[in-house]
Amino acid sequence: MTPQLDPIIHAPTKLQIVSLLAAAEEAEFAFVRDSLDISDSVLSKHAGALEAAGYVKIRKGHVGKRPRTWFSLTHQGRAAYREHVAALQAIVAQSGLSVFPS
Repeated sequence: MTPQLDPIIHAPTKLQIVSLLAAAEEAEFAFVRDSLDISDSVLSKHAGALEAAGYVKIRKGHVGKRPRTWFSLTHQGRAAYREHVAALQAIVAQSGLSVFPS
């Protein structure tokens, strides 16, 4: 089966969020926001959409008395990300260019 682009994570900001989360077990809201240089509202909106799709788990808690939010990719989200990246690599490979130049 040919890998397919995933319309849920294809949007640049969602792809950036998923890519960042793929490199970690869990990431705190402020870390994701600051790493991607996006606003709280943009992160909340996209994270909510990814959660609704079953790709991201959102965990809320407290550190001391301060509320905190953490994100992690679900197994479904990791699989979707891997397939999306494979589809992107297949598209690039058609041009004859190396995805990872030496």
